[in-house]
Amino acid sequence: AASYGPVARGNPVVDSFEAELRRVLSSLRRLRGAGEAKPPQHDLHRHGANTLFNIWIKYKPRLPEWYFNERLVKVGDTLAQIKEYKLALVQCYERYLQQFTSVNLDNVMDDVYYFKSVFFPNGVRDKNAALTLHALEARNVCIYQMVCSRDRNLQNPESLRTCLNLLTSLRLTMQVALPQENLCWLIYNGTIHIYTICRHLMVMGQSAKVLEYLLWASICMESSIPLLSVHYLTWRATLYTAVAQCYFDCQAGIHGEVFARRGLIKIDELKQLEDISSSLKQTETEEIFKEATLKMSVMIFKRAVYESRRKLKSVQRESKVNPRKAVNLSWPRTTTERLLVAMFDGAAAQFLAILEALSDSSRNLLPPHPPVPDETEIRDVTSELFSAGLEILSGNSLKQQKQENIFIITAGEKGVSGDAAVKFVKLAFSYEEWDVFYSALEFVDNFLQAQDDPVWKKAEIELKLLTLMQPILFPGVFERSFSISGDDDSKESSTFQGSEKTQTKGSEKTQTKEESLKPGGPFHDLTILATTVFTCVSTSEQHVHPDKEILVDVVMCLWQKCKTELQQIQMSGSDCLEYIHKHQAYQLVHILWIMNEIIEKSNIADTNVMFAEITLCLAAILENVADS
Repeated sequence: AASYGPVARGNPVVDSFEAELRRVLSSLRRLRGAGEAKPPQHDLHRHGANTLFNIWIKYKPRLPEWYFNERLVKVGDTLAQIKEYKLALVQCYERYLQQFTSVNLDNVMDDVYYFKSVFFPNGVRDKNAALTLHALEARNVCIYQMVCSRDRNLQNPESLRTCLNLLTSLRLTMQVALPQENLCWLIYNGTIHIYTICRHLMVMGQSAKVLEYLLWASICMESSIPLLSVHYLTWRATLYTAVAQCYFDCQAGIHGEVFARRGLIKIDELKQLEDISSSLKQTETEEIFKEATLKMSVMIFKRAVYESRRKLKSVQRESKVNPRKAVNLSWPRTTTERLLVAMFDGAAAQFLAILEALSDSSRNLLPPHPPVPDETEIRDVTSELFSAGLEILSGNSLKQQKQENIFIITAGEKGVSGDAAVKFVKLAFSYEEWDVFYSALEFVDNFLQAQDDPVWKKAEIELKLLTLMQPILFPGVFERSFSISGDDDSKESSTFQGSEKTQTKGSEKTQTKEESLKPGGPFHDLTILATTVFTCVSTSEQHVHPDKEILVDVVMCLWQKCKTELQQIQMSGSDCLEYIHKHQAYQLVHILWIMNEIIEKSNIADTNVMFAEITLCLAAILENVADS
């Protein structure tokens, strides 16, 4: 206690130190809250960073080492909270860790024994161990956030390597902390950090490289006695689900199902213990166990729904259910629906299982394509899953399961969430399930139109872009009409209509270039799509802009459809204007200009090298026009 005397309340050095820290942090917080920094604010930020540097230099020799180190790390936490990651890393966490070694900190992470000898010379039971472990974890988080800020899609190989190194570092830090029960909070935080980085890498198609780290995080939650309580079960189930999903991404579905079944066993073991002595309210624990069990069951269903059908190849297959005639049949109507009813209680859980079974990390929204495996059984299951999902959205399955009191699509907790319903429509588009796509679109549109929250406007815009792309990608398959609310005063303009339409290949071959530019022709549809996207990205409301992935796909679609004609215009040289007039190609040049504007306004230029080709093509045509 005597050693703490110099930092007692009223100590002038401590008061001055704390006052200066408060001032600089308050200044940095205001700058961060001001949004994007303008040039003068950059100077203020640099001044704040220099001030913080000078505070550390000034007070380090005047304060007890333990107190200075605690404040060093605590200020780093505050800076990280306001997203000043670089400042937190350089001025706080690494400044603290440099007292242990002068070498590059990444070089210490190769061996656990060397790691311990450097950062824990007095052992992990030392009173400063927790602070050091926390600083090590926080350092990794800051580096990850800095990587994301400059390369969100991890396109640079160095970004990927850095993320994998961070995962190794986090695992090493947790390995040291794991035997100490009093450090369980560091283990818990570490699993969160590992999960965050791994989920990001999984989206980028790196599931095979992150599987071992997610497995490690799951085992850590099981190995720390304090983290085995019901309080942490929801998080543990989330980790189990991520591991299973990794296996599915790696085309090892059987391992994903086995791990999910293992998770169910672990959940059941905890439930038996909880039944003996429960510290939480019974209803609360029941909900926790129900949610954890659902997560595991969904991952089991993801494989079982397909494998059970493969095993029944010799049995006569059931006929597909036409979604528009589904109302005449009673639920459950197919083998898939019967499995849903057997495994899940309630439409919301059944719909979640359907989404997970249809989701595939290797499948992008565009271009649409049927299930890859050339197996009739798999295609049948996919169609039955879509049919079941549509039946749930229509409300028919709810009535037959006596759940009339649940809203079908909701923005709240009950029923099928709006996000899930939108995802279902996008999946139907991806699988070329056009009948389901347009039928589900009607239910989802009704939900979107009823929402006051502008956050749903983005979903509405993205669905409109899909309806505009469908006839371009698959001409003659469906006729449709769709309009975003507000584009037309009539309520009828916001409805979806789908009707099958056939077109012979012969008629396509005899179509002339001039005919294609008339209303209803492919270039007419391309112009509508291009102008619609341009309008979407031109609005100042950033939160309603379509996702970049969709914007990239739309521009690529436009380019592929116009590329040949535009390159002919480009090669016409000084006869450019004559060529454009002769072939009525003004519309194509206009589309090209719009494409270029979309690329610029949406900042997607660096996502595909082909976008440079689009810009060069426009520049060449404009030069030819100037010379004509």
